[in-house]
Amino acid sequence: MRERGRVLREGNPITGKIVKDEKGNQVNVPGSLKSVKAIGWFIEEYGIAQISMNLTNIGITPVHIAFDEVCRKAEARGVRVTGSELVGLIPLKAMVEAGKYFLGKQQRSRGVDEAELIKIAIKSMGLDELKPFNPEDKIIEYVLAKEQKTPKLVDLTAKGFVNLTASEAPAPGGGSVAAYLGALGAALATMVANLSSHKRGWDERWEEFSAWAEKGQKIKDELLFLVDEDTRAFNQIMEAFGLPKKTDAEKTARAEAIQDASKYAMEIPLRVMRASYASFELIEAMAANGNPNSVSDAGVGALCARSAVMGAFLNVKINASGVSDTAFVDQILLEANEIKRNALKHEEHILEIVNNIIEGM
Repeated sequence: MRERGRVLREGNPITGKIVKDEKGNQVNVPGSLKSVKAIGWFIEEYGIAQISMNLTNIGITPVHIAFDEVCRKAEARGVRVTGSELVGLIPLKAMVEAGKYFLGKQQRSRGVDEAELIKIAIKSMGLDELKPFNPEDKIIEYVLAKEQKTPKLVDLTAKGFVNLTASEAPAPGGGSVAAYLGALGAALATMVANLSSHKRGWDERWEEFSAWAEKGQKIKDELLFLVDEDTRAFNQIMEAFGLPKKTDAEKTARAEAIQDASKYAMEIPLRVMRASYASFELIEAMAANGNPNSVSDAGVGALCARSAVMGAFLNVKINASGVSDTAFVDQILLEANEIKRNALKHEEHILEIVNNIIEGM
């Protein structure tokens, strides 16, 4: 590419350059970005300058920081960056962090879903200016997931999920539905946080609500993962029961597999209970301090979270019957009962807050 244009300068303010001091010794003058190799040139046939950058450690200099620095250097020279291009693949984390960074610069809530963060990153860095940027072809984790071709319940439409649940298929069952209810509860509270972050007159509070929304997204994502993981746990039990049992060795291996799968089938709904219960802090904060016009949404979120906890609790108990390790069962049930009791108290308290606000309108 250097043959098509001319190099702009020896070294550059981004990566640094080597100069000679008054004694003739070579001195390395550092640039503004670490772990970056770059070169710039002018392409005469297009009438534009281009900078090619190799980020050797995105943990030190993330892609969005490198892009923003180029924009600043360009602006200082009276020009602007018109777009960028990614050669190869990029980690999902890098795109998510970029999306949050640019939302923060706009003083907008960073607590939005992964797809929206990626969209913000693409538009903010002009990654689709030269040619279309398809996340499924450019983000490492998406490429790997596409190759595995593992269908997920959470990828179904809402109607598809309901219809599959209503069918004669044993899964998804109550455990997956409980996890989905928990995800909806967290999502509702996250929505209130995002609406509050952008409420007119509350501009100075955008970071407060953005932080709550980010917490809600993490809880929601954990529960969405558990929607499919609960079904996978059920399938593991079915597979264990289907193992051969002709010889003593096969019987022993089968019994161990059934026990392992049954324990895991208790642990997954317990995780649903933990995550759903964790959402109560967010839901209560949004009911008490969020946009009052959305207080009923926080109330519905509390109902979803409570139902998720109670539904998952039923799955913990029913799977306990297949586990012979009484110490393991007792420990799980002890925690599950405690979460259930506290969830009911939190639901009651939040609904009291919600009803008081509604009645006072």
